[in-house]
Amino acid sequence: MVAERASAPPGYAERPSRLAGAVVWTNRPSAAAGRPVLPDGCMDLLWTEGRLLVAGPDTHAYRPQGPAGEWAGVRFFPGTAPVFLGVPAYELRDRRVDLAEVWPAAEVRRLTGRVDAAADPATALEEIALHRAAQADRPDPLLRKVVASLAAGRPVARAADELGVGARQLHRRSLAAFGYGPKTLARVLRLQRALALAWAQVPFAETAARAGFADQAHLARDVRELAGVPLGELLRR
Repeated sequence: MVAERASAPPGYAERPSRLAGAVVWTNRPSAAAGRPVLPDGCMDLLWTEGRLLVAGPDTHAYRPQGPAGEWAGVRFFPGTAPVFLGVPAYELRDRRVDLAEVWPAAEVRRLTGRVDAAADPATALEEIALHRAAQADRPDPLLRKVVASLAAGRPVARAADELGVGARQLHRRSLAAFGYGPKTLARVLRLQRALALAWAQVPFAETAARAGFADQAHLARDVRELAGVPLGELLRR
């Protein structure tokens, strides 16, 4: 959803996927305690040294645990992963689970062996996503419009009116697609707008105004609640 920032950690790289809206990424962190993964409205299909996993939608920063290792991932455009995975997003909210909890274990073992043996695990992971997407139903086109509207900073009520859906219907469809309601999605996307500005060295007060916060104090509260640390500390990581 968000382009790689200028201050991306050493060892991290990403590129656009052949799957529409998705991103393929790799990470080889130099330390066991990696940087926190911030909420972005997305879900990921992950590979790390003999394991396939799914990262559900986050409502707060996820802090990786365990030893440093090689990672590859496909980050799906917000709202599209549940169709590919065959499970509603709310079941995976704030969770990292083995893919075998979602797909048949025998299939996951076969796919894991394929990625383990690949010269480029990220490309092999992308092929799995492309194959699955070709077999799955198309994602609900309304969801992409919801993301675009909220990412542009429109209030949830206005977005619902413009899209011609009621508040309850939008909430229900958002839970299944994004893992949480549209107000939480709007808050996450607003955080991402603010971070993009702050990493570009826009002053915090201007960042708050341009990203859609009431003021700089509002920005500071949201960053602390969603990222777990103050904005200044987050930018130094």
